Amino acid sequence: MKAAFIEQHGPADSIRVAELPEPRPGPGDVVVKVGATAFNPVDLYLRAGTIAMPMSFPYVVGCDLAGTVVQATPGGRFRVGDRVWGSNQGLLGRQGTTAEFVAVAEDWLYPTPDHMSDAEAAAWALVGLTAHLGLFHRGQLQEGETVFVPGGSGGVGHLVIQMAKAVGARVATTAGGAERGERCRALGADLVLDHRDPNLDLAAALTEFAPEGIHLWYETQREPNLELSIPLLARRGRMILMAGRTATPKLPLGPFYTTNKSLLGFAMFNFTPDEQRVCAEAMNQWAKQGRLKPVIGATYPLERAAEAQAFLEANTLHGAGQLFGKVVVLITPTA
Repeated sequence: MKAAFIEQHGPADSIRVAELPEPRPGPGDVVVKVGATAFNPVDLYLRAGTIAMPMSFPYVVGCDLAGTVVQATPGGRFRVGDRVWGSNQGLLGRQGTTAEFVAVAEDWLYPTPDHMSDAEAAAWALVGLTAHLGLFHRGQLQEGETVFVPGGSGGVGHLVIQMAKAVGARVATTAGGAERGERCRALGADLVLDHRDPNLDLAAALTEFAPEGIHLWYETQREPNLELSIPLLARRGRMILMAGRTATPKLPLGPFYTTNKSLLGFAMFNFTPDEQRVCAEAMNQWAKQGRLKPVIGATYPLERAAEAQAFLEANTLHGAGQLFGKVVVLITPTA
């Protein structure tokens, strides 16, 4: 089978596309013919060796997938021909997904809604689970609360907006430029602030939007400014931290502990399959209702997987500003 893989850690151009043996399923695995996968920042870190995880070479890159079951587990959740999506591959010793076939423990897979393409289902996999876990499992978001998510044009951010609106929250976000701002408003954001505006006073704008404070601050930035954000949280406000491995921000303790505020860190791969399935079921239901739709910002064929990672890296790590939504790799051209 064709696959995109690395033979040692390195830059994006270390990714090769060549033939590898088809995977052998273990107990509880199904084999999926992959239609599409999507890349995330964690894929960049794993490829470069920035994150230390067990990994065997050649290592197939990518965490997300969507496709069709071609070999099922007897008595399992899925049958041959079922369309599925999932994430959590390429992590903790598991091989990745940017290949024509993958063997996946069926606990990590979910049915793809009939109206969704494989490209869409791959696009929302890791980022959708991450958005849902942060908002509801860790953040305990309730109807009527206020949410702020920096970077509403990002993979996680654009789904945080939609999920928060789906449960009746008010949402503020940031985006770079008028066009991106309008797209965030179209997703449901109540307030969009242009982070490129040199005159932007974020504290004043958020205070006007939420005079009692932000109930749930979903921090997506790698260098969070806690001196800014903590005072802007409401009493009993919660801040979700899911990025910034090397960041060492100052924490203003006074306005933090005296008003019962919480800092909640998480990484989605620490959650069990059962916990993540709750998220996937909610995502599928919202999608069927027309309330949740992933945005695909760029697509590449399998042969250009290295270029896809380079494009993602330029935009998420180096601020190129050319991406709204997700980078998807089409394993099957019609996915």
